[in-house]
Formats: sequence, C-alpha cells, structure tokens
Amino acid sequence: MANFTTTIIPKIAFVVARGANGVIGADGDLPWRLSSDLQRFKAITSGKPIIMGRKTWDSLPRRPLPGRLNIVITRQADYLADGAIVVSEPGEAMRAAFEQARSDSVDEVCVIGGAQIYATMMNLAERLYLTEVEASPEGDARLPEIVESEWHEVAREAHPAGERDDHAFVLRTLDRA
Repeated sequence: MANFTTTIIPKIAFVVARGANGVIGADGDLPWRLSSDLQRFKAITSGKPIIMGRKTWDSLPRRPLPGRLNIVITRQADYLADGAIVVSEPGEAMRAAFEQARSDSVDEVCVIGGAQIYATMMNLAERLYLTEVEASPEGDARLPEIVESEWHEVAREAHPAGERDDHAFVLRTLDRA
C-alpha cells in the first residue's frame, strides 16, 4: 500500500478591523475599544504564525502575543523585537510563517497589520477576517480598498455594542473569489 502524506498549504489571512471610513489606526493605536472583537482576534490567531509591521509590534500592549509565532517586518537593520522573529521584507516573513504553519499543522498564516503591510501584501490575501466597526473615527492609518467583487462572503455576524465595546460592529469572513 502506498504511503501518502499531505502537505498543508496554509492560506494567507488578514485579520483587521476598520471603521466605516476605512480607518484602522490612530497615533499608533486602535481608534476604538472593542473587547468582543479582541476576543475574536485571539481565537482566530492563536496557534498560528502572525505577521506584522514594526509599528504594529510597537503598539501591542503585550509583546510577543502569546501562543503564536510573532514575525515583525521592518526596514530597520538593527531592530530587535524580543520574543519575535525580525525580517526585512514580506517574502522572508512568508517563508518563516509557512514553515511554522506546516510544522504546527495549521491551515492559516495571519497578517495583522498595519496599513503598509496590508497594502504590500493585499494581493496575497486569500481570506479576510474583517470587522466593520459602525463608526468613522479620526485616524492616520487606513486599510487599502477592498474590491468586494474579488471576494465571496462566507460568514457575517452583527454585534450590538457590548458592555466593553465602544461601537456596534459586523464580523465578516471573506474568501478570495
């Protein structure tokens, strides 16, 4: 009998929350407080490699995010991120993330920001975990435009603002069409 082994080819998934005006960040932080969405973020990314830019790494209240390989992309040659892998370009980040995902038998690599990383890697994304926040906050970081016709919505869940949420929001999962 033949011995067949399957190789997992992880999907590249973006995990992002955006306001109705496309804003995803303000002064190096999130422009809202959404405890319910942060719980979803943890559930989606736990156990999976995560890729982020240096500014996103710097904004994390706890570094590294536990239970995940943290990969930081930066052009700063001497940058140190204790507890993370530091790389200089997205290709290096993808190689490290895919290697870890295969080793851990997980089916996704998660890109978690920021705006420059999303813009650079948008054409690679195969899935979007998109939180649409029902607010239009001021901010200096925006998600690149998502062309809806290029995506197929596979899940949608509306949430009223909970006790620890600043706004109502809609959780969407989109797969590349």
